[in-house]
Amino acid sequence: MPVGSEERWWGWGRNEDAVEVPPHALELLREELGVARQAPRRHVALEAVRLPKAALGAAQRDGLEAIVGPENVRQDRATRVAHAAGRGYADLVALRSGRPEGAPDAVVWPADHGEVRRVLELCADEGIAVVPFGGGTSVVGGVEPLRGPFAAVVVLDLARIADVTALDERSLTVSVGPGLRAPEADRVLAARGLTLGHFPQSYEYVSLGGAVATRSAGQASTGFGRIDELVVGMTLAAPGGEVVLEPRPASAAGPQLRELLVGSEGVLGVITAIELRVRPLAPFRYEGWFVPSFAEGLEAMRVLEQSECAPAVARLSDEEETRVGLAMAGAGAKVRAFAAFLRARRVAGGCLVVAGWAGDDERTAPDRAAAARVLRSHGAVAVGAAPARAWAAGRFRAPYLRDALLDHGVLVETLETAGQWSNLARLYAAVRDALHDAFAQRGTPALVWCHVSHLYATGASLYFTFLARQEAGAEIEQWKAAKEAASEAITRTGGTITHHHAVGRDHVPWMADEVGETGLDLLRAAKARLDPTGIMNPGKLLPDRAGPEKDARG
Repeated sequence: MPVGSEERWWGWGRNEDAVEVPPHALELLREELGVARQAPRRHVALEAVRLPKAALGAAQRDGLEAIVGPENVRQDRATRVAHAAGRGYADLVALRSGRPEGAPDAVVWPADHGEVRRVLELCADEGIAVVPFGGGTSVVGGVEPLRGPFAAVVVLDLARIADVTALDERSLTVSVGPGLRAPEADRVLAARGLTLGHFPQSYEYVSLGGAVATRSAGQASTGFGRIDELVVGMTLAAPGGEVVLEPRPASAAGPQLRELLVGSEGVLGVITAIELRVRPLAPFRYEGWFVPSFAEGLEAMRVLEQSECAPAVARLSDEEETRVGLAMAGAGAKVRAFAAFLRARRVAGGCLVVAGWAGDDERTAPDRAAAARVLRSHGAVAVGAAPARAWAAGRFRAPYLRDALLDHGVLVETLETAGQWSNLARLYAAVRDALHDAFAQRGTPALVWCHVSHLYATGASLYFTFLARQEAGAEIEQWKAAKEAASEAITRTGGTITHHHAVGRDHVPWMADEVGETGLDLLRAAKARLDPTGIMNPGKLLPDRAGPEKDARG
């Protein structure tokens, strides 16, 4: 998260947007996970955070200040802490305890492509590691200020390169700076009746450069496409040169370099400009359905996508996510009436489907009718718009709830993968079982649930959430055991190690399983050309040639 007095250095978002865990939800966690009754655990004060002494030399700081201005090089405590970690579970445990693994020796704010190039050249000459920083929302260690073999590390915060520089309404493309946050981009576009349509859960804070660098997927990606499908041009500044890819609709001029740079995670260089597809702004119509089982739901999702009538937002919760979601809603009259409605239609204990259609009723009517036929043929029952609208209203609140759960000693984490339709049920069961087993072996039984949120002709994503009572004093070891078990299950069962959270630091041990040793060598060759001294974002995306042990954040 970027620096700001109103923003939480130890958690997600702003204090004024905080949520509390409802009493009935806490009781559920006590009953099912053994969460203790205790006063909430608060984070340490900012002044108590342990920071290493800044290692940047005076001459090096002078050199940086000469490029970006003295006011744009900062080494104060608040700035260093705010850039010391992303927002994954391990990050938050470290920040809240006041013991981040490290911190940048300085944070630098360049104003344009030229300043980025000059900063990178200076850092390459001086042997200073550089970590590009957008919204700071990485949940896989992607912005950890690791030094690697270097004596110092600086974070390059791109918040000053955050303008909409051009809008081509005829071609439906927009040119933006990498530091522009998604909501601000949509605010500017909405004034012209347009939208980017990219809505990750980090939407409120994610920068567009960060989304491109991590191959982000949004909640409407089934209909609108992932961020890599929206990128039509980009510019990269690197220590060894620059790459300028003009926006073009298509090209047969060899392998597409755009595909190499999208998802490069700051390891090859710094994205300084992006051209993206936009679309006309349209209202969303949400519908809710219940299917008898996750297996039936998966088959319905496959048919919807392969029949080309899937909604823009297509979300299928498994039985456990549906059960917990209903339990979290409380036991009021409306909830009881809804439960009776499901029982009467023989889908109680089933799975919630959220469908979101982009466009007015007349335009979406044919696809909605076709989708309804598919869903009903798989035993689905329409339950009205209320459950789907409730999801839409709260879809960006989960990170705030995670902070509140941490206060009560609850481990709460997510991970995701994707697989072929023919293998998806097997992949789902393998990861679910691996998580349950990993926690059971530590004596901390877990709640594990999953949903599908992105559909493709050949397969779909699986997004897991898991909760367990924290092991006091062994919080990271507990998390690592679960993360490693799930990652091993994913690779063993033919899934991708990450569908949209990127590789960062946490998934590096499984990159060879994903792309093979020759594939890694190809990526290393690109890095050697663009970053010959290896200063760019050490420890991310690419394993050392010797190969890391399979240990998340090892």
